[in-house]
Amino acid sequence: MIRLVSSIAAEYRRYKALGEAAIAQVDDSDLSHAPSKDSNSIAAIVWHIAGNLKSRFTDLRTSDGEKPWRKREEEFEARAVSREELLAKWASGWSVLLAALDELTDDHLQQTITIRGERVALHEALHRSLAHTSYHVGQIVYVAKSICGPAWQSLSIPKGESDRYNLDPNRQSPERHAAELARRFGGR
Repeated sequence: MIRLVSSIAAEYRRYKALGEAAIAQVDDSDLSHAPSKDSNSIAAIVWHIAGNLKSRFTDLRTSDGEKPWRKREEEFEARAVSREELLAKWASGWSVLLAALDELTDDHLQQTITIRGERVALHEALHRSLAHTSYHVGQIVYVAKSICGPAWQSLSIPKGESDRYNLDPNRQSPERHAAELARRFGGR
């Protein structure tokens, strides 16, 4: 039996681990650095992801996903933050998401929810949110990689190692990938 909610939750956890592994590689002083005046810093992206996840997944099935208390524009403001502040903000969004996912079963997926007044199937909202979150985690990875330069440690298949990876392609399952990233970067 396919368990879609479990699969979606595993992918969210993978992207959470990817973001954390990228953040772990950046010096504290670079967390608030924006690559250009039109770019977002890692801190701004973290604020946006956390704000979005908290808004969408607080009372997921019973209230509009765009909460009146969310200040989306403020999420993108330049800010100087400590690593502790950044990680606390990051965790605040992910904890709401993961708690909401823990309450869902595949039977809920055809139910409709509301986001910005629009009724959408829960499965569509989950996929849209997963794509949105992975997009922004990709931005965090890109900014972190550009800051780290040659010191960057790959979060997926390093260049030149595809053949070795292909000997055990199952190691890239969402669960195993997240666990490997936590092992490699969790203590930083």
